[in-house]
Amino acid sequence: MLVWINGAFGAGKTQTAFELHRRLPGSHVADPELIGYGIHRMLPPAARNDFQDRPQWRTAVVATLADAVDASDGPVIAPMTLVVPAYFDEIMDGLHSRGIDARHFALCPRPETLRRRLRQRSGYALGRVVGRSETWAMAQIDRCVTALSSERFAHHISNDDLNVDQVVELIAEKLGVELSGERLSAARYQVRRLTVGARHIRF
Repeated sequence: MLVWINGAFGAGKTQTAFELHRRLPGSHVADPELIGYGIHRMLPPAARNDFQDRPQWRTAVVATLADAVDASDGPVIAPMTLVVPAYFDEIMDGLHSRGIDARHFALCPRPETLRRRLRQRSGYALGRVVGRSETWAMAQIDRCVTALSSERFAHHISNDDLNVDQVVELIAEKLGVELSGERLSAARYQVRRLTVGARHIRF
């Protein structure tokens, strides 16, 4: 099984993915964004546009996620914003054609919730590069929210008023899988949240 966690920037994809991973035995997190950054590192700066527009990114995502599913003892979890319908269909169809049980969830908080979260995230940002990244993410909110509202991107999870534990448990229920381990205490969760966030700051 592959679990794709979609959503606008600031929706909580990464935190949800890693908390689901913590509580789902044998699972593995595979971030498709890493393939995009690898492509960018091989290109001169002038060619580093949106890597999702590159066919080789989409092809590599399908092939690499398929390999991850084959090698994993449990579900593979892919947190990634993917809102262009043609790209979404290409990747999901590619996964299904390889016999992969690909499940999709879109975290769909309201735009004002996303803006608040991104402003809070900027408060923890390290350096000007990260600040620019959050500004760019803020500008993508309306585009992402509008696209993800389509039935193509179901299952939708409105997580304005849900914490990460509640989202993880809702996803597990819809997947029909049993979680292990208990919820973290508030203090331990904050430490883990900051650790996961720091590991995913892109410079």
